[in-house]
Amino acid sequence: MAGWALAARIARRELRGGLAGFWIFLICLTLGVGAISGVGTVRSAIQQGLTTQGAVLLGGDAEMNFTYRYATPAEKAWMASKATQVSEIIDFRSMAVTGQGDAEDRALTQVKGVDAAYPLLGTVGLDAGTLPEALQVLDGLPGAVMEKVLADRLGLKVGDRFKLGLQEFHLGALLLREPDSATGGLTLGPRTIVRAADLAQSGLIKDGTIYDTAYRLSLPAATDLEALKRLAEAQFRDAGMAWADSRHASPGIERFVERIGSFLILVGLAGMAVGGVGIAAAVRSYLDGKTATIATFKVLGADGGLVFRIYLLQIAVLAALGIALGLTLGAGVPLLFAPLIEAALPFPAEITLFAHPMIEASFYGVVTAFLFTLWPLARTERLRAAALYRGALGFVWPRKRYLVAMVGLAVLLVGGAIYFSSSLRLALGAAGGVVGALIVLALAALGLQWLTRRLARSPATRGRVGLRLALAAIGGPRAEAMPVILSLGLGLSVLAAIGQIDSNLRSAIARDLPAKAPSFFFVDLQDDQMAGFLARVQGDPQVSKVETAPMMRGVITRINGRNARDVVGDHWVVSGDRGITFSASQPAGTTLTAGTWWPADYTGPAQVSFAADEAAEMHLKLGDTITINILGRDIEAAITSFRKVDFSNAGMGFVLTINPSAVAGAPHTSISTVYADPAAEGALLRDLSRAYPNITAIAVKEAIGRVSEALEAIATATAWAATATLITGFVVLIGAAAAGERARVYEAALLKVLGASRARILGSFALRAGLMGAAAGAVAVLAGSVAGWAVMTQVMDSTYHFEPRSALAIVGGGVLATLVAGLVFAWRPLAARPATVLRALE
Repeated sequence: MAGWALAARIARRELRGGLAGFWIFLICLTLGVGAISGVGTVRSAIQQGLTTQGAVLLGGDAEMNFTYRYATPAEKAWMASKATQVSEIIDFRSMAVTGQGDAEDRALTQVKGVDAAYPLLGTVGLDAGTLPEALQVLDGLPGAVMEKVLADRLGLKVGDRFKLGLQEFHLGALLLREPDSATGGLTLGPRTIVRAADLAQSGLIKDGTIYDTAYRLSLPAATDLEALKRLAEAQFRDAGMAWADSRHASPGIERFVERIGSFLILVGLAGMAVGGVGIAAAVRSYLDGKTATIATFKVLGADGGLVFRIYLLQIAVLAALGIALGLTLGAGVPLLFAPLIEAALPFPAEITLFAHPMIEASFYGVVTAFLFTLWPLARTERLRAAALYRGALGFVWPRKRYLVAMVGLAVLLVGGAIYFSSSLRLALGAAGGVVGALIVLALAALGLQWLTRRLARSPATRGRVGLRLALAAIGGPRAEAMPVILSLGLGLSVLAAIGQIDSNLRSAIARDLPAKAPSFFFVDLQDDQMAGFLARVQGDPQVSKVETAPMMRGVITRINGRNARDVVGDHWVVSGDRGITFSASQPAGTTLTAGTWWPADYTGPAQVSFAADEAAEMHLKLGDTITINILGRDIEAAITSFRKVDFSNAGMGFVLTINPSAVAGAPHTSISTVYADPAAEGALLRDLSRAYPNITAIAVKEAIGRVSEALEAIATATAWAATATLITGFVVLIGAAAAGERARVYEAALLKVLGASRARILGSFALRAGLMGAAAGAVAVLAGSVAGWAVMTQVMDSTYHFEPRSALAIVGGGVLATLVAGLVFAWRPLAARPATVLRALE
């Protein structure tokens, strides 16, 4: 303890001299901790909002949802016995139509039919008036409200008329906000709200058409939601009922927020790794400036352990200061801009101070700070006083205990990332990617130093003084290549990966959509409409392909007699209702991977053909049985074949195909995909919508556009996180340039004595900076290309093509960043007088 007390006293005295040399350390730590705590604060705010506003988001304390049908009288009676109030809602897609003749226009809309009790909680935001006033009957027409974007698309103003199916409505108001919009998931069209009773004459709600009903329950305050859920599922789960309650009103949003937040924090960890490089460089530079002091300590009898403790305590104090500044920044910025952030988010957020993100960011800050300072600190313990006075620091391996401590800290850092992240694979992948990138960049730096040393001595560089000096400087023992390439390269690698993925996604859509994807999905086609529908589309020379199939929807409730979710978890196939088709014979173009198709006249026990890839993910095998609930009826079917299903081209694909006799008599409709020339799409849509007002046309390009908007928002958030990493890298660059300023002053003095002009010296400095930046950019492009290839081919199941423009921008950015950082600290060496510099070293 006496040794620590003495170390603390000396460390306190040294710190009185100020923080000169440690500003890079503080900035790197502050930025890293601030980014992680800021993202964590916003994530926690959203999670808090989803929890406290769960009932409002859901539209009630609990919800019972049914597919393709209304609740039965028995189900409604059960709800009435448990709830103080029940609200019935119907939700489906349709076409909103305005005008007549050649002036007719139409657009896809997500329709919500509500009753007088809606909304049980919250308020529907309108541009004027209340919902009951907007939906009242005027001049014999029922009212409706719709989102402004849809009204603008159709050229509607309040008071104008439009149709849904066969029913005409007047626009009563513009919809600004739905209290329960966050639970609806991604919709393919803007929202329209009408009274459910006013849809009776629309022709849109028939047996077999695609719609969902939701029953929102207002429950007594003392209701045990978990017990009520178990009771409801025991009675109605096998009837196709899906339960939700205010505890997890929007699990999809919760999972998305958790995962994107975890991902951004892991990207922030990449920034911490870059900052760690800067921390190590700052500590090394600081200790290099303390060589005389350390040598004096050792001459006076201080052992290596005391010296280590002195500077470890200084680092600990400064790390605490940097973490405190980072936490202040990370919590303060969201609090400062809380109104703007809360208004921009499509779901509630309550931004305040949260302990969890502060603890998480502090953990990362502490572990990163000490992980990256141990090596330069440990060097001081084994250096002799004579070597320190001579300035011959050289390379020294730390003692074994410090190496073990560094490995332990690295494991702790990865373990913390896994603990704090919602996804083990994501955490391991990100941690492995950062470690792998650092290793590759370190090897690249070592390779660059080796290559430049060889080139500096090569006959090819004779007579090129500026180039030879630059190459020799990069390959020297105290060169800046390692911190420059590590710090800049990691940030550029993230940006390069995002650029490659983004450009490949955009080119894939532009390249593949016209060739592969259909123009329209038509849904809710009735059997008596099929002949006329096919005559119109197949008789059009500009229609290249038409596919049709009968369709109903059902929920897989059991696998081999067990609850499906207990067997396969949250796999998307069992997470909701799925489209199901039936066919007596094997459809043309269908490829079976295992098993056989049933005979055309088969009437025995139900059989099903399952999509092969999804079956493999769920570990299903031939002979397994699945229970499918269709319109409240359970059908147990044996899996007798697996088949290839390609969902990537936006065409027709079903996970489940069942034999026709198993669903004989069940109401159904048909769907159709139509591939047409773009010039024919308008007339095709107009003719079919006039002839069959009940059918819904989904324009595939528009649907993909809405999904692309969501993906673009994620890409933007990731790019901002990567930019924060790059900023940290640039700070490290400046630190590396500042740390090397003393060496450049001496170098410039020697070159001036030998007759070099200022222009030649400056050119040499600029050339070495540009070469290091180009090397960092080239390695980043390589790493980003590998990451882009992995995401596109292994995750997106698409093709990958190297995109050169973003790659050139990355390399150019690397060169520019190092030039700026290097030249900022080149003026003092150029201005220094050689005599003054050289006399100071005597």
